Amino acid sequence: MPRLLIVHHTPSPALQAMLEATMAGARDPDVPGVDVAVVPALGAGVPDVLAADGFVLGTPANIGYMSGALKHFFDQVYYPCLRAKPRAPYGLYVHGDNDTAGAVRAVTSIAAGLGWAEVSKPVSATGPVGKDVTRQCYELGATVAANLAEP
Repeated sequence: MPRLLIVHHTPSPALQAMLEATMAGARDPDVPGVDVAVVPALGAGVPDVLAADGFVLGTPANIGYMSGALKHFFDQVYYPCLRAKPRAPYGLYVHGDNDTAGAVRAVTSIAAGLGWAEVSKPVSATGPVGKDVTRQCYELGATVAANLAEP
């Protein structure tokens, strides 16, 4: 069974809402046959990446960049997993107070360096997280999972 790994840093209620919506989408009953693993960024490592077939990444935008926790995850897995998951589908959600562009750019660049394939436009939100953002996160999770689903 293919595995979707959701790696997240969730230090706020806004990011918790985005994570929950993403998990719900990844576990959508219309997308059967995908095992969903959810691991905090500070706890995820090489074995998690090697066991996964696709990825969703979630981070706050901190001072114009991804969180230190997600950066730590990438620092741990980048070289050991550099050629391990070519074309693995991935998606991203980011929340910030006023700007998420730097965080999106950084994560997108690193994921491209790993050879992962973006299968959904990043969900980027600022301010309060409402129904539109949670719907986008649900669709993000479902889209990445659908790219892994067995026919």
